Amino acid sequence: MTAAENVCYTLINVPMDSEPPSEISLKNDLEKGDVKSKTEALKKVIIMILNGEKLPGLLMTIIRFVLPLQDHTIKKLLLVFWEIVPKTTPDGRLLHEMILVCDAYRKDLQHPNEFIRGSTLRFLCKLKEAELLEPLMPAIRACLEHRHSYVRRNAVLAIYTIYRNFEHLIPDAPELIHDFLVNEKDASCKRNAFMMLIHADQDRALDYLSTCIDQVQTFGDILQLVIVELIYKVCHANPSERARFIRCIYNLLQSSSPAVKYEAAGTLVTLSSAPTAVKAAAQCYIDLIIKESDNNVKLIVLDRLVELKEHPAHERVLQDLVMDILRVLTTPDLEVRKKTLQLALDLVSSRNVEELVIVLKKEVIKTNNVSEHEDTDKYRQLLVRTLHSCSVRFPDMAANVIPVLMEFLSDSNEAAAADVMEFVREAIQRFDNLRTLIVEKMLEVFHAIKSVKIYRGALWILGEYCSTKEDIQSVMTEVRRSLGEIPIVESEIKKEAGELKPEEEITVGPAQKLVTEMGTYATQSALSSSRPAKKEEDRPPLRGFLLDGDFFVAASLATTLTKIALRYVALVQEKKKQNSFVAEAMLLMATILHLGKSSLPKKPITDDDVDRISLCLKVLSECSPLMNDIFNKECRQSLSHMLSAKLEEEKLSQKKESEKRNVTVQPDDPISFMQLTAKNEMNCKEDQFQLSLLAAMGTTQRKEAADPLASKLNKVTQLTGFSDPVYAEAYVHVNQYDIVLDVLVVNQTSDTLQNCTLELATLGDLKLVEKPSPLTLAPHDFANIKANVKVASTENGIIFGNIVYDVSGAASDRNCVVLSDIHIDIMDYIQPATCTDAEFRQMWAEFEWENKVTVNTNMIDLNDYLQHILKSTNMKCLTPEKALSGYCGFMAANLYARSIFGEDALANVSIEKPIHQGPDAAVTGHIRIRAKSQGMALSLGDKINLSQKKTSI
Repeated sequence: MTAAENVCYTLINVPMDSEPPSEISLKNDLEKGDVKSKTEALKKVIIMILNGEKLPGLLMTIIRFVLPLQDHTIKKLLLVFWEIVPKTTPDGRLLHEMILVCDAYRKDLQHPNEFIRGSTLRFLCKLKEAELLEPLMPAIRACLEHRHSYVRRNAVLAIYTIYRNFEHLIPDAPELIHDFLVNEKDASCKRNAFMMLIHADQDRALDYLSTCIDQVQTFGDILQLVIVELIYKVCHANPSERARFIRCIYNLLQSSSPAVKYEAAGTLVTLSSAPTAVKAAAQCYIDLIIKESDNNVKLIVLDRLVELKEHPAHERVLQDLVMDILRVLTTPDLEVRKKTLQLALDLVSSRNVEELVIVLKKEVIKTNNVSEHEDTDKYRQLLVRTLHSCSVRFPDMAANVIPVLMEFLSDSNEAAAADVMEFVREAIQRFDNLRTLIVEKMLEVFHAIKSVKIYRGALWILGEYCSTKEDIQSVMTEVRRSLGEIPIVESEIKKEAGELKPEEEITVGPAQKLVTEMGTYATQSALSSSRPAKKEEDRPPLRGFLLDGDFFVAASLATTLTKIALRYVALVQEKKKQNSFVAEAMLLMATILHLGKSSLPKKPITDDDVDRISLCLKVLSECSPLMNDIFNKECRQSLSHMLSAKLEEEKLSQKKESEKRNVTVQPDDPISFMQLTAKNEMNCKEDQFQLSLLAAMGTTQRKEAADPLASKLNKVTQLTGFSDPVYAEAYVHVNQYDIVLDVLVVNQTSDTLQNCTLELATLGDLKLVEKPSPLTLAPHDFANIKANVKVASTENGIIFGNIVYDVSGAASDRNCVVLSDIHIDIMDYIQPATCTDAEFRQMWAEFEWENKVTVNTNMIDLNDYLQHILKSTNMKCLTPEKALSGYCGFMAANLYARSIFGEDALANVSIEKPIHQGPDAAVTGHIRIRAKSQGMALSLGDKINLSQKKTSI
């Protein structure tokens, strides 16, 4: 039986505050009470039977005094009662009293009220006794012709379950339902009838579908969904039927229901890999993403598009739809935009890159006009990175992109400007033909740059790539303009002295006579006040940075001035001009040094910056060829090496990706011919509908590891000892956001244990969803109790509790067995993730919780220790392989992971091998963990401490 066919049972919550009532008081209420008393008594009886009580004396009382009542609530409760009450004697024969019940239900099936008829038909789906059902068959058949659709659709369900369980009771069910389906008009009735034919007699279902295949578009969406499922199953079981039904699936892509369109598109791709089919399905997915307002739906459908792209044959078809995919960018949600841009970038080719770049440029310009918002800034960053990747892969595009992006260097959002700066740096090094354009544009926006970090990058680029005399002079002009009047110290002191004048100079203009509304005169004098602007607003940018105490930019400026001065000396032959330019550069450095040593800046200059500026002054005073080479050649070579290493790494990761996607077939692999495949072999293929249903129910079948320790047994926790009166053990099943505890409870005594209750409590960010119901355990009997625990965040949680019970017939108090603690492993919620170095540094600065773990291991190899930490914490190493290769006695690496709740975890591993202790010395050092929440940082630290002591293999 598939998951879709399982019967849905009624679950009843049992409040256990009061003592269970006696059988005599219940009998009294059921016989003599009013309707309300009888309702309450019947509820108590149901709860007691569910708890394992046998109440045979009440059966006849209920038949005599409760069954004849016409109250709807009582009738509904009776359906639950007859579902759970034992209907047979110990030797398996049907109780005689059930004949009376059967007669009562025959009357209910002919009741004028459609609710009573329908609910009785639903109850009959749960009956497993053929003797009870046989007398009711004529009444059930008659319900198929009832005027109300609620009765008819439940009659179809009843006939289906009876036919499946006891075919001899209604052997002509498929024919009966087929005739019913042909004449039926109600959508829900047709859907139930068609569903029955699919499972009971597929040929009849296909015959019906063939007769109305042209009207499928007019059917209700619930019936259309079932038709899609049928076509999927039939075409997979019998491929020759594809031609017959594929047109129907094409038509369903135009359905008004989003669910039908989604399923039809998924089915179409599995039935045909023709470019037209793939294009139609992809177009349908894109329309769904644009029209659906729910962001979760958008993300799910985007995932389907990503899956389509993974197939090499489909990728080319999707490349033609890149412009349609980019329409999704109108969605304001950042996560959807991120996934869309990634998909577009994966599909970009020489055919569509030009159009892609035009759209992205428009989007970047749009973000400039939108009011500042955190997501706008992040979106701009995403767009810049996408354009960056496009330009690197297709150099012809760089010339179109760079002028637009360089406008954002003056952006107040430093992160977006930093991404632009990184792109510009790479472009100016890679594309020689664009250097003039970039330098010219950089000089244009230089004075408008607001961030000191971006300013440093701009200075470096100008110093490194200005190669003509005119450009070098332009740089010097811009620097002088940005620095303001020099010497800085003297001009600042003068300004301070100048501000001792009165704050406002008031000038009085001639008085004016005005006539008011009432006809009287009023005099107005023109008082104009001129308040000098605050000095911070007046300051040129570079001067402002220096007076704020940021002298690192001064060291960067000194290097830039040295580079352009040395280059100017090489370009210009006149000694006078050479000396004049070099002297000007030295004057700027000297005035900055003077400012750093004075008391004007908010923070004094650091010794490092003093050393750097002094070194540059010395280099310019001597102008030796060696220094010229170091400043003007070596720097650029370092950048070139770094970029080529980065490119190599990207190519390597792309190669690995493509190798994963390429389906390699071994020479001796068997060839599967669909036409020659036996039907039973076809069934073993994965059924997409079944898999999606299991995934929705949270019961996705994970592939267990080959190692038996990694199987389910590894998740079993012993809760009590073997000598305890009650033995208990729990299997901990972790779903995404909840934990299911399946507890096996064994009665090891010779007594009956009544009200045996599992009492649980949680520690940490865990929450018990419901209190497990009490049980009655016979001597040496066992039972399974399930408990659900919700998880709200990533931290180590503990579940603890006890089992309490009464011994039947004993007068003593309740007995209690205390359970061992169950520790919930944080690793079930942590997944490796990736981020850029800039994002890592930003998060490292923002996160307030830090946990420093001292390395305490017996492993002797640094790389082995790092791999062990990665494996035990589920984190990803962000430091490139090349940086970790080789051996130098120490190692530093950055690790990153993200939890399923969206929490970030960062770690920095700093380890060394103490060489003076010999070759067998253990690794020493520290691991610093940072996270937004305290629980995450502490839990990861505990995990590392537990897993550290591992013998190296």
